Amino acid sequence: MSLYPVVIHLPLKDYEVPDLRESIGWDRHDQYFPELLHRTIFWAGVRNEVGRLIGFGYITGPGMPHGYMEDIIVHPEFQNKGIGKSLVQRLLEEANTRKIGIITVSFDPRNGDFYERCGFLTSGGGLWTRSDH
Repeated sequence: MSLYPVVIHLPLKDYEVPDLRESIGWDRHDQYFPELLHRTIFWAGVRNEVGRLIGFGYITGPGMPHGYMEDIIVHPEFQNKGIGKSLVQRLLEEANTRKIGIITVSFDPRNGDFYERCGFLTSGGGLWTRSDH
């Protein structure tokens, strides 16, 4: 279990999630923040003892009965400390509270064990992206 609390709708500054994305090697996508937060069903964040954003994730989609878990991110300095699992579990608890009965998540195959430990049944799937993406 993580020592850091996971907070639903944690107040965020526009640059914090892009900074966190960049810390794990993802594109920043500054152009999507804060608008992305307005298009989610809910999000969760984790701060360390000095207030730095070290974890983030959200659930989006139609809501009832289905949602999509996206962008589960933990800063590299804080990985393997239970933060990711706590973040996923808190998002799933909130989904349950909101009566969202099905949550899907897409992930790199090397992260399959992590999501299985979080309670997901892993299965095959597909991905389509625009050619200019």
